[in-house]
Amino acid sequence: MGERKGIEPMADEQWDAGAGAAAVRLLWGPPPGPPARGPKRGLTLEGIALAGVGIADAEGLGAVSMQRVAGELAVTKMALYRYVPGKAELVALMVEAALPVPGPAALGGWRERIEVWARELYAGFRRHPWLLEATVGVRVMGPRELGWMERALAALEGCRLSGAEAMDAVVLVAGHVRGIAEQERAAGGAAGAGPDAQLAAMLGEVMRVHGERFPALGAALASVAEHGGQDQALEFGLERILDGLGLLVARRTGG
Repeated sequence: MGERKGIEPMADEQWDAGAGAAAVRLLWGPPPGPPARGPKRGLTLEGIALAGVGIADAEGLGAVSMQRVAGELAVTKMALYRYVPGKAELVALMVEAALPVPGPAALGGWRERIEVWARELYAGFRRHPWLLEATVGVRVMGPRELGWMERALAALEGCRLSGAEAMDAVVLVAGHVRGIAEQERAAGGAAGAGPDAQLAAMLGEVMRVHGERFPALGAALASVAEHGGQDQALEFGLERILDGLGLLVARRTGG
């Protein structure tokens, strides 16, 4: 989400067509039947994916491996390979399992619908921070992830934007959401640990000693401390993006 490259796989020389085809089969095809030979206990793609999600939620995406997931499921790694050919396909299944099924469109006009979409996307990244790492680059997206993109694009129907403009608008909003979620992840996942709070904490002692060299920055930080407004980067950026998009929509629709 938020990476247009994800739907243009042929644009990247590193794209592995074989791995991509395998991911497509797992995400979009009928679930495979149990292997002809193997442990009596059957596995499901959903169960495999949820085991990976549990590891990633607790320890991060780097902790996920075929060996770890096999251990969680009490099977051998070779048994797991009969269902999922490798880690790339495993992560694709995990992304699909971690994303909620896209709900019905919010009420209101295009702006209200995009605002709700953006906040729900942000909540998803906060719930599973490893999604920020797993949903970049050239890859196959599953039905749920494409459903989220469909919902955002559908909100812009009637705005008279070109297809490219609508796609870019969605990517712009998603990119802002991702950026704020990344800031919070870097700060240890603390809610509201936005750029303002991080900057103030980092620069506190420096500004106390050298503040006279940076009067504009000092005045801004002092104003934030006195009047509030700190840690509103998500809402502020979202509103400004939608303000600008609103001007374009108004020109196109004559509104």
